[in-house]
Amino acid sequence: MINALRHNTVFNPREFGDTRVDVIGCGATGSRIAMELAKLGVENLHIWDFDIIESHNPANQLFYNEDIGKLKVEAIEDHIFRATGVKPTIHNERVDGSQELGKVVFLLTDNMSSRKEIWNSAIVNNYEVELMIETRMGARLGKVYTINPNDLNHIKLWEGTLCDDAVAVPSECGGKVSVGPTANGIASFAVWQFIDWFDYFKRPNERAWPSKQIYVTFNPLSLITDEDLEG
Repeated sequence: MINALRHNTVFNPREFGDTRVDVIGCGATGSRIAMELAKLGVENLHIWDFDIIESHNPANQLFYNEDIGKLKVEAIEDHIFRATGVKPTIHNERVDGSQELGKVVFLLTDNMSSRKEIWNSAIVNNYEVELMIETRMGARLGKVYTINPNDLNHIKLWEGTLCDDAVAVPSECGGKVSVGPTANGIASFAVWQFIDWFDYFKRPNERAWPSKQIYVTFNPLSLITDEDLEG
């Protein structure tokens, strides 16, 4: 395990133990989130993707030019191990509902149709999954959803945001334009939602469930959460 001394008071990996975390999608946000989870000390980390690294990927994903042509899961496995000593479990396959998932799932695929498919087949009403974090990103903005897939209000909220790919791309959030600094920001918000959820999980009577919706723009910089919307 990596030396977590500098962040133990924020996230103690020994308290988190061997709880399984799945990262589905290893693109702009997924590759960064997987690395940050490993740096926090999450050891039971499963990463899912079935793409290879193309020439345009290193510009906005956690890969290098020398990775071009490799499987994404194999490249990120190597980078994580060299950076942290954590050896994630990798899956070079599409999630279709037949696979086991852990308590925490990051849903980070690159289109709306695949998110809906995975949600319906593998996540919603799956009592093994207690937390789903999903991100959407455009060039200058992003969204982070923190969802309990067994809570009817959470389910209704998240499913109400779903749309077809033809609508998602023109709306920017979910579009094909991707900028590295935006991906860094959205990945950081997503990992912080995970940390806040674990605080809630440890002390549910003292901590509120993390904000279910975060909307952030980077140019200009602004942040809106559930509290803002409800206020």
